[in-house]
Amino acid sequence: MMSSSSNLSSAASTSGFPEVEFGRTADGMLAARVADNAFAMAPGRDDGHYLVTAWRISRPIAEWTRADFYGHSGALADEAAFRARVLENAEHQREQRSLGRREIHSSAYTPWGPSQGATVYAEGITCHSTASHGGFFLSAERNRKINTMLRSRDGYYEEDECWAIVAISFPHLFTSFERRCAESTMKDSWPDEWETITGTVLQPGESRRKDERAFLTEHADDWLVQSATLSDQHPGFTEVIATKGGRHGHDVERRRFLIPSAEYKIGRFGFVVDPERHASCDGPSSFPSIYGKRVA
Repeated sequence: MMSSSSNLSSAASTSGFPEVEFGRTADGMLAARVADNAFAMAPGRDDGHYLVTAWRISRPIAEWTRADFYGHSGALADEAAFRARVLENAEHQREQRSLGRREIHSSAYTPWGPSQGATVYAEGITCHSTASHGGFFLSAERNRKINTMLRSRDGYYEEDECWAIVAISFPHLFTSFERRCAESTMKDSWPDEWETITGTVLQPGESRRKDERAFLTEHADDWLVQSATLSDQHPGFTEVIATKGGRHGHDVERRRFLIPSAEYKIGRFGFVVDPERHASCDGPSSFPSIYGKRVA
């Protein structure tokens, strides 16, 4: 651990915008405040920790508790990782402020519904928020600057993944943190386009989609689990439905197997059944129905 609770019992802060303040909560969690953002290092399973977040907790850090936090932002290795995430957010807010983005009222139509407000990043680049989703709209002139392999015909780029296309195309309009996130999203979602545009070859572990393709190719003739449930008929076992190579479709052959529950650990891209060790399951099923048909 980087710091002990004794030297964190009183809050410590760094000056500048936004001010970063570290401390301990009433229930002993390492916590921090960065402007209106609140962070804490919450205990998880097996002595692990994860990052929890909240917005505008007005009380001093020493009065915060776990109940004040509602956001979940992933695992943390240690206190050093927590501090790094907090300082990264401070850097992001500092750079974001310097970019001069403008909040505007908007009722424009978007593919995700009527806009309820928008942020202008630059002339011709606007990010809309709606009741359920959101994303960027680029003017025709701006959209022509997007690489043809990634360009949207209508100029709209949704906020989950496609926003990264805008960020890598206009990097000067985004913070360092946003650019890092955009690069990671591009590698995961558009590995082929990324390799062509950058002239680099993504190695194993650098792109989720490319790694998934390699996994499915390697296991094209293996039975991959599609769904699973604890077996009522066989205590201690998990009943699974598997298809060859993880294929989908109503005409795809499906088989049921029994996997010891202690062994059933879903990997990054799924569980591979070993018919030599895992017994087939042809009798009564714990699935209430499979594809609309009762399992007898």
